[in-house]
Amino acid sequence: MNASGEAVFPNAELVAHHREVVFWEDDGNLSRAPERARGNFLAARQAFDGYREPLRTFDAGEVFAGMTAVPLPGHTAGHAGYRLESGGQNPLVWGDLVQFPEIQIPRPDVSSKPAPFDVLVVHSFSRFFRDHFEMEFYVRKLAKNGVKLVSITQEMGDDPMHQMMRQIMALFDEYQSKENAKHVLRAMNENARQGFWNGARPPIGYRIVAAEQRGSKVKKKLEIDPLHADTVRLIYRLFLEGDGTSGAMGVKAIATYLNERRFFTRDGGRWGLAQIHAILTRTTYIGEHRFNTRSHKDREKKPENEVAIMAVPPLIDRETFDAVQARLKTRNPMVTPARISSGPTLLTGICFCAKCGGAMTLRTGRGSTGATYRYYTCSTKARQGKTGCKGRTIPMDKLDHLVVDHIADRLLQPSRLETILASVIDRREERTERRREHLVELNRRITETDQRLNRLYDAIENGVADLDDSGLKERITGLKAIREQAKINAERIQVALDNVGNQAISPDMLTAFARSARERLQLENGGYRRDHLRALAQRVEVADKEVRIMGSKSELLRTLVAASSGQSAAFGVHSSVLKWRTGEDSNSRPPDS
Repeated sequence: MNASGEAVFPNAELVAHHREVVFWEDDGNLSRAPERARGNFLAARQAFDGYREPLRTFDAGEVFAGMTAVPLPGHTAGHAGYRLESGGQNPLVWGDLVQFPEIQIPRPDVSSKPAPFDVLVVHSFSRFFRDHFEMEFYVRKLAKNGVKLVSITQEMGDDPMHQMMRQIMALFDEYQSKENAKHVLRAMNENARQGFWNGARPPIGYRIVAAEQRGSKVKKKLEIDPLHADTVRLIYRLFLEGDGTSGAMGVKAIATYLNERRFFTRDGGRWGLAQIHAILTRTTYIGEHRFNTRSHKDREKKPENEVAIMAVPPLIDRETFDAVQARLKTRNPMVTPARISSGPTLLTGICFCAKCGGAMTLRTGRGSTGATYRYYTCSTKARQGKTGCKGRTIPMDKLDHLVVDHIADRLLQPSRLETILASVIDRREERTERRREHLVELNRRITETDQRLNRLYDAIENGVADLDDSGLKERITGLKAIREQAKINAERIQVALDNVGNQAISPDMLTAFARSARERLQLENGGYRRDHLRALAQRVEVADKEVRIMGSKSELLRTLVAASSGQSAAFGVHSSVLKWRTGEDSNSRPPDS
């Protein structure tokens, strides 16, 4: 290939082991490769693209007349040597076997004494190592065992001057390797900034498509994959809203929900916590894919000015993404212990100071008559005094009554509920319409896959295709997997559409919910139902002259649907405090009489 990426020998035939082609064109291998090796992937792909038509692959055996392939896997899966047969001689030609001796030398007994061979031949010293220290370390280790390292293109003696020359060349090789890595990374960063995909497996919900042709090179981009996009949207919705019958779910609950309902991963496996968390925190889904975020050597995060942002079609709107990040932060045990959300005080955990954002916590005092008074006080002010925050203190009963009365008189009115929920219901209808479109797409994909399989079966029956062909078997297996996944997703979407049809919001439902919620907020002894209140309001901010009550429209809709179906509108918060097993500790007790 020349500098512009065009084939230098357009009439030549490119011959390669089929595993070699698979290895270099595998996006997963590219993503796992260190940055200094990614240039090799790009070069190999460029060569395959340039000679795609005359490309011929082989497995083993005779490649040309008098040339037989000998499998030598290690450097790559399809790495091979070639045995030549001519005039009664059959030399073996190979390369790139000892670039990393600790992995690739097929003779671990090289360190034994006496050594099984005397000379190790390489094309050039840079093919042995591109690290000066590693180079000298292994050269001396080989020499200690009587093995001499010889380069075909760089003749060196054993005297001190030639040793110095070899070390100098090793330094230049190391420098050149680092320079190449730097330029390749710079080119990949620029490629990402222009919106092109560098390689590796795309995030779930996206697929790779050809975008444009530049010479012989095909530039690729990401587009939304309709087969898995709804799964990503479902994960976000479950985390914020739940499934309509329960409250907002955590990461573990979402994984359980997906696995129980046969939502498979892209590979047909089961969901795990790390996969769910990665989806919930990945900025790719709002249209900003981050490239070059970590160092390949130590996996440390790189500075933000070195990260390249690649524009992709968004799957999730930014408002939803920001809400998910905020909820993830509040659910972090290092930020908000679970016991704060499950304490007995009505507003603990959702009441905050409007000045500093600190939590309003319970404080008590005793009056001259001996009566005990309870207050909500800014925690910053309580710890640091007025220098920390000038937030106010308000009697607990006063604030509790104020919040509950406002919710009962202003929020729990049918007309007000209809106004608030209008936008949420509209988004719900849009989501339902997307589901219907996705269902049509899945059914079309199932039909097309069946047709393709039938054509393959007809080819086998007519003798056109060989059933023993490994490529044909892999293709049939892949098509079956696509069909099975599409059927499972279609069944799931149909169930979701049926459920939505059973959850229509009517004026009578709003009236009944408003009346029932007002009644359930108040306890018979004059107190309030804490769980019912938190289903309607998730944050209360106390300022000098006003109290702001905030809640989630999606949570309100979920509560409405749950209450209308006869289920509890409350949601629980798991405790992070260990519980004693009463009567089952290590103390011995007499048997019950």
